[in-house]
Amino acid sequence: MAYERDFPPIPAPEPLWRERLRQYWTLVRGDRPIGWLLLLWPTWWGLWLAAKGMPPIWPLVVFSLGVWLTRSAGCVINDYADRWLDPNVERTRQRPLATGAVSGREALAVFAVLMLVAFALVLTLNRLTAYMSIIGVVLAASYPYLKRHTYLPQVYLGMAFGWGIPMGFAALTGGVPPLAWLLYVANIFWATAYDTWYAMVDRDDDLRMGAKSTAILFGEMDLVAQALLFACMFMALALVGREAQMGLPYWVGLALALVLVAYQFVIARGRSREACFRAFLHNHWVGMVVFAGIALDLRWPAASG
Repeated sequence: MAYERDFPPIPAPEPLWRERLRQYWTLVRGDRPIGWLLLLWPTWWGLWLAAKGMPPIWPLVVFSLGVWLTRSAGCVINDYADRWLDPNVERTRQRPLATGAVSGREALAVFAVLMLVAFALVLTLNRLTAYMSIIGVVLAASYPYLKRHTYLPQVYLGMAFGWGIPMGFAALTGGVPPLAWLLYVANIFWATAYDTWYAMVDRDDDLRMGAKSTAILFGEMDLVAQALLFACMFMALALVGREAQMGLPYWVGLALALVLVAYQFVIARGRSREACFRAFLHNHWVGMVVFAGIALDLRWPAASG
C-alpha cells in the first residue's frame, strides 16, 4: 500500500483526435487572437464607412468569419513557407510545423479547407466581391515567400491584411470608390508599421538565417522610419475623414489613436525583444479606437456636425 501511495497512477494518454485538434488549433494561432483582431478592425472600418453606419447583418457575419478564416489560413501557409526558418528562431521554434508535430501535407490540407470555407461564404455575396476574393487568396498565399527575396514583406502584409476594405465596399455598394482605396492605403502604412515592431523581435535571428524584413532594412533608423510610417497612416486617415465628411467623434478617435501610437515608442525605445513585441500587441487598441470613432460618428450624425 505504501508503494502505491508513493507512485500514483499514470494519467491516461490524450486521445489521438484531441491531440491532433490541439496541434491544428495551435497551427492556426487559435490561442493568439491578436492577428485576427488586427485584421478585423480595418475590415470593420471599411464596412461601416461603406454602409454609412451599421452594415447589414449577413455581410457583417461573412466578413467577420472570413477574417478569422483567412487569418488562420495565412498563419498556416506562413509556417509552411518558413519551415526552413522557424526551428532556428527563438520565438517560433515551438510551432507545430517547426517541431514536426504537424506535417507539411497536413498543413496544406488545413490551409485548403480554411480557404474553401471562406470562399463559400464570399459566394453568398455579389460577383465583384467573389472575383476580388481571388486576389485576396493570392495575396495571402504569396506573402510568406517574400521574406526570402525582398526587404518589404511587411508592406505586402499590409496589402493582404487590408484587402477586406475594398472587398467590403464592393459587397455593400457594388463598386470600390476612391474612399475605399484611401482607407486601404492607410491600412498598408499601419500594418507595415506594426509588423515592423514584430520583425524587430526577430531581427537578430533573421540576420543569422538570411531572412529579410523592414526591421533589417531600416537598421539603426528603425524608430525614425516607424515614425514616418505612422505619420503617413494618420495623414491618410485624416484624408479619409475629410473625404467622408466625418465629424467630432472620428477626430477624437484619431487623436486617441495618436496618443496610443506615441506610447508604443515609449515602450519600444530600448528595442528589446519583449518591448517591441509589447508595442506590436498594443496596435489592437489603435485599431479599436479608430473603429469606435467611425462607428460613433456614423451612429450619431448630429454629433458630427
